[in-house]
Amino acid sequence: MVRYCSRLGNTGYFQVVSLTYTLYNLETEKDPVVIVISTTGTGDPPDTARKFVKKIQDTTLPPDHFAHLQYGLLGLGDSEYTFFCNGGKTVDRRLQELGAQHFYDTGLADDCVGLELVVDPWIDGLWLALKEAFLLQKEKEGMSSNAVSSSLSAAPRVGYELNLSSEVQNLKLEDERVRSSDVLTQKLVDIHLVASARDTEPSLVHSVPPVSQSALNIPALPPEYIEVQFQDTHGENPHVSSLISEGPAFEVPVTKAVQLTREDAIKTALLLELDIADTVFDYQPGDAFCVLCPNNVSEVEELLHILGLSEKGEYFVCVKVKQGTKKKGAAHPQHIPERSTLKFILTWCLEIRAIPKKAFLRALVECTSDAVEKRRLQELCSRQGASDYTRFIRDSNVCLLDLLHAFPSCKPSLNLLIEHLPKLQARSYSASSSNLYQPGKLCFVFNIVEFPACPARPVSRKGVCTGWLAELVAPLLHPNKNTLDTKGGCSSTEKISIFARPNNTFHLPADPSVPFMMVGPGTGISPFIGFLQHRQKLREEHTDWGFGETWLFFGCRHQDRDYLFKDELKCFLENGTLTHLKVCFSRDSSTAEVAPPKYVQDVIRLYAKEVARVLLKERGYFYICGDKKHMADGVSDAIVDILSMEMEVDKLEAMKILAMLREAKRYLQDVWS
Repeated sequence: MVRYCSRLGNTGYFQVVSLTYTLYNLETEKDPVVIVISTTGTGDPPDTARKFVKKIQDTTLPPDHFAHLQYGLLGLGDSEYTFFCNGGKTVDRRLQELGAQHFYDTGLADDCVGLELVVDPWIDGLWLALKEAFLLQKEKEGMSSNAVSSSLSAAPRVGYELNLSSEVQNLKLEDERVRSSDVLTQKLVDIHLVASARDTEPSLVHSVPPVSQSALNIPALPPEYIEVQFQDTHGENPHVSSLISEGPAFEVPVTKAVQLTREDAIKTALLLELDIADTVFDYQPGDAFCVLCPNNVSEVEELLHILGLSEKGEYFVCVKVKQGTKKKGAAHPQHIPERSTLKFILTWCLEIRAIPKKAFLRALVECTSDAVEKRRLQELCSRQGASDYTRFIRDSNVCLLDLLHAFPSCKPSLNLLIEHLPKLQARSYSASSSNLYQPGKLCFVFNIVEFPACPARPVSRKGVCTGWLAELVAPLLHPNKNTLDTKGGCSSTEKISIFARPNNTFHLPADPSVPFMMVGPGTGISPFIGFLQHRQKLREEHTDWGFGETWLFFGCRHQDRDYLFKDELKCFLENGTLTHLKVCFSRDSSTAEVAPPKYVQDVIRLYAKEVARVLLKERGYFYICGDKKHMADGVSDAIVDILSMEMEVDKLEAMKILAMLREAKRYLQDVWS
């Protein structure tokens, strides 16, 4: 029996299901098991797999506990993050330790370069491996191999539900109706064969040979499963806090907004202060929390207009599962309310800025009337057009609106959007304050994200959440006579909804005498302001305690434009809360004979002996917050070089030492890509 474990997001390959460990029993399972598992957080398994992972990590299990088990595993991850595919690697390693055997090699797919580069060939090879595994299994059970071959010959090598003589459960691909082994060859459209001389470069809407002249392997058409009914305009929408399941949400006022950067800085950083005094919201320095944000109002209106639904924006919508749908396990999307207005769904429930998956593009093909546009959408979702998809959709941050403008004959239905657009996710931010230092207050810092226009997306945009927050607090940043109260203060009482997202490890050392180093360039300094506020208050309240030294490595582009918290850091230095402050400025020119270091990783190398002393001799902590690809990886490389040099070991041994520091939770990262 083939089983599908865990939960996989909407990759366009497998149907999203939520499967609990109680539905099957691996202790007695004799048939091949297929496991598809993603990775969340800092290398954790997804929520639906945590119980399963905890169970197999029981150290009392004997080494032959799963000796009867044969499995194939596909891990999904993103190499932008430190613990790439750690959810899959953890399960794979533990099953091997408990005696399980592979019937098919493990695949690790990387969302950084495109999951399909691994997922497509892994799926192709899976069916043959399953066939061989079942043949071997039946031979062991004493069945005639000829009879088995006969029973299997009618089964498709690749199918959306394997038709094996043994029962096959829960390995569900996007469409049970179509065999993806039957290559969906698209006849070339005559008018697309003749390209004008100037169209020699591919674009979002135009292809060139060999793609434009290829027969295409395209995904099977996903079965529709949602039915939408418009109702009257009477009633109330649910509160946005009802849309989350992660815990209680709190609607809190924004009491302060400060622009931390100069107007001529490349990025605009804002600090917001929230009043949480009247809530039970609690946090520690280093914790994160999530902000519930809406989609851009003008983009929602634009989408309604293109869909021809402008007049129905305030109509209530009833969303149901379509009767007779061929989608197995079809269920009402949990992020869509039972009853709300169309505008509410597009504003608060669906990520309309999401980069369309290939399955969505395949569905959009059927909604496109122009032959040339239809062919190009087919190319973009095909294997032959994989590089075009990466270049013109993934890397260009193209969203549904961009596609509808680029392919004007594409007119998708509302149910298609609900089926394919993911849930609008709350955005996570690090706390930049201490509840001990500022009781009843919660601060956070962010850059206003900018997406400049590009050929595939001719309009510039701001980040969904940061753009909304910036617009929301504009009266606090630029008060005028309409926003000032009679006493001269700002009367704005804008509120936002938040919920806790505690971090179990990115906290100050429990022992205040332990030294620690912090690396936080740009807005990566945010949690460390909370660290230092907390440490300052502890020093004031416990004068008899011993406190370890504190280091902060900070960097920005220009000393006079984006040096965040400059005055606050000076105060921390003067009162002894911060022992060492090392800064660098990557874009400032220097007249010195020896150019100063530009980046934090370069500064860290200058203090190699101190870093080694804190980490190795004094068993201190090392914290990194900020951009992963362009900073955190560079810092890790610097630390490896320092460990290698100071301990006089080779680089491989130094990497092992760093891995042990990570394992001991003394080398901690809060990074983003």
